[in-house]
Amino acid sequence: MTTRKARPAFSVLIFFAVCFTLSAYFVFAAVQGDFGLFRRAEIVVEGDVLARELASLRQDVTRMENLTHRLSDEFLDLDLLDQQARDLLGMVRSDEIVIR
Repeated sequence: MTTRKARPAFSVLIFFAVCFTLSAYFVFAAVQGDFGLFRRAEIVVEGDVLARELASLRQDVTRMENLTHRLSDEFLDLDLLDQQARDLLGMVRSDEIVIR
């Protein structure tokens, strides 16, 4: 009888190589891909920046609505009207000093 040396079959090595390659690809895609962890972190930061910008814009809109209401027919603020007319027409009173 001849003794045969035990060595792994070549197909087993190919199987494990393919499994390792696929696993490495999926791990890379989970971290670096379009829907990966790094992209998610970028989206979260971008969302925070946009939320701050939205809050600033809402504050500007509220201020503009207040000014518009103060110049409306129902409620007329004469001081604001005077200020707006002076700014728009570039006029001053005779007792005022203009500093540029």
